[in-house]
Amino acid sequence: MKLQFWGAARTVTGSMHLVEVGGRRLLLDCGLYQGNRKQAFEINRNFPFDVKSIDAVVISHAHIDHIGNLPTLVHAGYTGPIFATDATRDLAAHMLADSARIQQSDVVYINKVRNRQGQKPFEPLYRVEDAAAAIKLFVAIGYGRSFEPMPGVSVRYFDAGHMLGSASVLLEMSEGAQRRTLLFSGDIGRPNTPILRDPMIVPGAELIIMESTYGDRRHAPVTETRGVLLQAAQDTLGNRGKLIIPAFAVGRTQEVVFHLNQLWDAKQLPAMPVYVDSPLAANVTEVYRGHPECYDAEVFELLSNSDDRDMFGFKQLRYVRSADESKALNTLSDPAIIVAASGMCEGGRVLHHLKNHIGQPSTTILFAGFQAQHTLGRRILDGAEFVPILGRDYKVAAKIQKAEGLSSHADCDELQSWAVRTQEKGKVEQVFLVHGEPIPAETLATTLTTAGLPNVSVPPRGQVVEL
Repeated sequence: MKLQFWGAARTVTGSMHLVEVGGRRLLLDCGLYQGNRKQAFEINRNFPFDVKSIDAVVISHAHIDHIGNLPTLVHAGYTGPIFATDATRDLAAHMLADSARIQQSDVVYINKVRNRQGQKPFEPLYRVEDAAAAIKLFVAIGYGRSFEPMPGVSVRYFDAGHMLGSASVLLEMSEGAQRRTLLFSGDIGRPNTPILRDPMIVPGAELIIMESTYGDRRHAPVTETRGVLLQAAQDTLGNRGKLIIPAFAVGRTQEVVFHLNQLWDAKQLPAMPVYVDSPLAANVTEVYRGHPECYDAEVFELLSNSDDRDMFGFKQLRYVRSADESKALNTLSDPAIIVAASGMCEGGRVLHHLKNHIGQPSTTILFAGFQAQHTLGRRILDGAEFVPILGRDYKVAAKIQKAEGLSSHADCDELQSWAVRTQEKGKVEQVFLVHGEPIPAETLATTLTTAGLPNVSVPPRGQVVEL
């Protein structure tokens, strides 16, 4: 039995881990690496293994850095099953098609600039037909049900509390007389967040692949989130500007809308329009409405005791689908809140809103999630004076803020608690930290070692471990 780390190794994006049992191969996640465009394209295009040697793919959840390179895998020759939870399957159908459309659209725009500069045009990583081919391979599995993606491996999904349908993946593996239990945490959610259940503690783990995104920092309390949104909205009204919230279409947008809805119901939200400018987010919100089995007890109680049964809609809110409607938002003269994808500002409609408003002091840009190294969102958040947007440099004059309490990732204390409780329910022998930049990952490794977890390491990309 072997384990090899090919993605999200000492970085946050591109989750992909290769498990080999009895000569067969299983891929845990197949995410899109995001960052420096040239480097990202090379990593995403060129798989470091024979694609046709993969027997099965098991997905933890539907964020693009965990599923976004599946169309490339299929285009390269993969024809096996792709296992996911029911909600993840439904979300992925929208996510992958949207990812393909964005890549094709952005390449058209960028190639216009490159053509004027006499440069060679770019090709998109994959197209809509590749995304459709990937979706046809999905097999939906409910939480807690045991399934065999390939001989010698039995798998169960446990709710990870990170986003709709997110899962920790427990693999019970056998090769001859050898038996091993491997737990892939996926992305671990925060306890007591709205909409979703808390992360489950999975029993019986011997080996753990664990995320470490926020391994060196603590989040603001979830309860502070509405106050941050309210203050940003009030400032925007006072400045007669725009509040732009880059947000992942899956999870983060719905959470932002939920909080704005609560502020509206409490008659606190300032009187200005709120636009969710993302066809994907609109489609994903419908998926959220269709999966109440993922909701926590608080939301069930809210829906049963409230006259307003739509937690993702209120009078001031409009979902923007068409490109013409989206373009019209950039000519608004009155204050407005615009929630748009992508969350790391690496594509999508938020780029056009940033292009038109980032140079205006009346604009507030409120980040609602993690910004990976080398992404546009990270450059803006780190205080760059000028940033490149769609082929041109723009001066940053807008006010930049971050809503720490909106993170859907567990912070350092919550990660430690998850690991310690997992150890108490199993016989943990080794922990591999992934999905974190070097400093957070190494910090968490020290924390977990001090807490009594054995053999905690931060594997580099390509490292092979004999299980």
